[in-house]
Amino acid sequence: MDDYFEKEAFNIVNQAILCAAKSVSLENRHNLSNIVINYNDDVEAGASNIRWTECAKFTAELGIKQIEQFILTWKRDNAWLHCIDHLGEEEHDYDKRYKYRVRWSIPTRRKPIPRATACVYFTIYVSKIKPEELPVEVFYVFEGNRLVHRPGKSKFREIWLKNIIESKVLAMEQVTF
Repeated sequence: MDDYFEKEAFNIVNQAILCAAKSVSLENRHNLSNIVINYNDDVEAGASNIRWTECAKFTAELGIKQIEQFILTWKRDNAWLHCIDHLGEEEHDYDKRYKYRVRWSIPTRRKPIPRATACVYFTIYVSKIKPEELPVEVFYVFEGNRLVHRPGKSKFREIWLKNIIESKVLAMEQVTF
């Protein structure tokens, strides 16, 4: 009897996911271009996003390109330089997680090697149970912070990177050798 209810629940959930995938069909995606519609109330005005790739087409290399594309939407001073590193992959029961680090700095002519850098850590979830045509899920955190951000949900603030670097420089000044 429990087996019957489990199978029925599984079928209902699968049907709901398929209906959601159809409502975000490829036809609608092309019409929306890079605009992402968010239905949650916690979306911040001016939050940037891109159209993330489908789960079926995702690769670690594509993750780097998409993160690069996403951080290009952040409003920041042109003096900031960054590099993106793929840190690895984690296999889980229902998804595969790809980890990336984006290291930020502001080198100058006087100090081409910066005293400190600020890191932003990205995790891209590729679902094993959702329909393959749905996009990957993306989360990111700033070094030293616990707040988890999602593309399209929170607006980037350059001050976050500056604060990380300033706190590292202050900490290094307190250390005497």
